[in-house]
Amino acid sequence: MAPPEKQVALIIGASRGIGRQVAIDLAKEGYAVVVSAKSTSDASQTHPFPPDPNSQHSTISTVEREIRSSGGTATAIPVDTRSFPTIQSLVSRTLETYGRIDVLIYNSGAIWWSSVDNTPFKRFQLMQQVNVEGLYGAVQACLPVFKQQGWKGRIIVVSPPIYSRFFRGKTAYAMGKVGMSVLTKGLAIDFEREGKKDMAITSIWPATAIQSAATENMAKEDGKDLRKATIYSDAILAMLRSEVHEVNGCLELDEDFLRKKGVADFGKYSLVEGASPRRIMPAEFPDLRVKEQDDEGKRVDSTKLRVAKL
Repeated sequence: MAPPEKQVALIIGASRGIGRQVAIDLAKEGYAVVVSAKSTSDASQTHPFPPDPNSQHSTISTVEREIRSSGGTATAIPVDTRSFPTIQSLVSRTLETYGRIDVLIYNSGAIWWSSVDNTPFKRFQLMQQVNVEGLYGAVQACLPVFKQQGWKGRIIVVSPPIYSRFFRGKTAYAMGKVGMSVLTKGLAIDFEREGKKDMAITSIWPATAIQSAATENMAKEDGKDLRKATIYSDAILAMLRSEVHEVNGCLELDEDFLRKKGVADFGKYSLVEGASPRRIMPAEFPDLRVKEQDDEGKRVDSTKLRVAKL
């Protein structure tokens, strides 16, 4: 069990890149961290150590070892986000180990950027399973835990603001990622409507490209348009420190959220010292609210309809 003063963060998709950095930095801030993904290894046999954080040699096992060797608290638990039973097992094992979950971070993701014509159905299906279904399963598995804890907790989702340019050239991928953002918006409304004042769900996305396995080719060229993954973990930590009303249902960019919190100098995040990475996201996004936002008409709840039919 973690010491009672430690909050517990379950990070799904934490074997390398952004997820690894988030796990390490949350552990430095005093969280007990469950490091979860598919990849495992014998960390004691990994040489050199620590491995390249964006390579296949970086696994949840090596991340656990990194954290523990620095005096932090961490446990590596594997999961296949395509399987709801394994997600449920992950949550159960987290509770067995630490007795609670205060933060769920869903960073697991499958990527394929191409036209619909050049995206095979199996590739599309994989992205929906890992991105959308995996997130939904993780949330479903954790909600009963948050309920037992008096509806106190935070959920962080790696998904983008919703805008049409995001669909261009990667429609199949966008269908899943935007779906994840819809879950953020919808669950946030549930929390507000049901009076769960200590629950918040927030989405986060990079304003500029971040060094990771997905941007390996950019790093090999000159890396001037890349930022370190620490900007992402700093933004997530800032979200976790924020009041519920500041973050619940928000689709945020890492840089923009940090600016809201008073950060002005982003030079330390540049992969190449002195570089100014190109922003890849718009400066402004469409407002998804409509004039009739608060007019629900006659609300329908399928669970109640089903009970009535029985």
